[in-house]
Amino acid sequence: MDELLKELSEYAIVETEVPMSSMTTLHIGGPAKYVVYPENTIALDAIMKMLKEKNVPFKVFGKGSNLLCSDQPFNGVVLRLDRHMDAYYFSDDEVTAEAGCSLIALSYAAAKHGLSGLEFASGIPGTIGGAVFMNAGAYKSSMSEVLKEVFVYRDGVLEWIKAEDCMFGYRSSIFQKHNDWIVAGVKMKLVPGNIDEIRSLMDNRRERRISSQPLDKPSAGSVFRNPENSAAWKLIEGIGYRGRTIGGAKVSEKHVNFIVNENCAKASDYLELVQEIQEKVRSQFGIDLHMEVEKFNWD
Repeated sequence: MDELLKELSEYAIVETEVPMSSMTTLHIGGPAKYVVYPENTIALDAIMKMLKEKNVPFKVFGKGSNLLCSDQPFNGVVLRLDRHMDAYYFSDDEVTAEAGCSLIALSYAAAKHGLSGLEFASGIPGTIGGAVFMNAGAYKSSMSEVLKEVFVYRDGVLEWIKAEDCMFGYRSSIFQKHNDWIVAGVKMKLVPGNIDEIRSLMDNRRERRISSQPLDKPSAGSVFRNPENSAAWKLIEGIGYRGRTIGGAKVSEKHVNFIVNENCAKASDYLELVQEIQEKVRSQFGIDLHMEVEKFNWD
């Protein structure tokens, strides 16, 4: 057993040489040398201090629903908070949740409590931490609208910071500028509502997703952010890329802002298709499309 593995194992369950393809909804990615599952913030603190001291790179994974990992090995630590750090607590119209909590599970729990505000999140297959990192959203709503505070591990300290200090924007936050910070939890303010109406809205949106998105194929969700005054899917449709394939990666015929892993796609297949779309849209419409999907472990 190598020394780092031995020390990490003192604080958490550790797996080695785990394909990142098994940890992402896109099913793409090379092996991670270590995958670590902290049980609580005390273990997280000890692990982070260890990694900093040894200068070991790390990345926090949620459900891997918005990641394009390269096919290269990652010689570092993937931190997974969704196995243990996934509790949530309701108090009147507020909810406190750990970062590893499923966003879908929390939205349905809120509905059971007669609390409105998370209906938009009922189909987003990620964790609370990942949703905060990306300021995830749907149906013209986003995480920043319900957040009060974020529990953050930074500079060796766990502290609450106010939502207004998190620089939230369209699919962006301060956490994207500080990859050494870790979202550990959140406090959210919801609104009392009618349980039947909340569930009806969630059911309607689920049916809409099923009818309009390629949920039967591995993907990372919407590939591109919507440009101002336009929609990414309309631009992709406009260049005639519905069904366009490179290697095992394919522009979905059901929703063109999804690139699906049609047949054992390589990371390079996916990225080449992304770049080709960007070039064609820029050439034809003079608009720059920016990826919503996060790239990880690329040179």
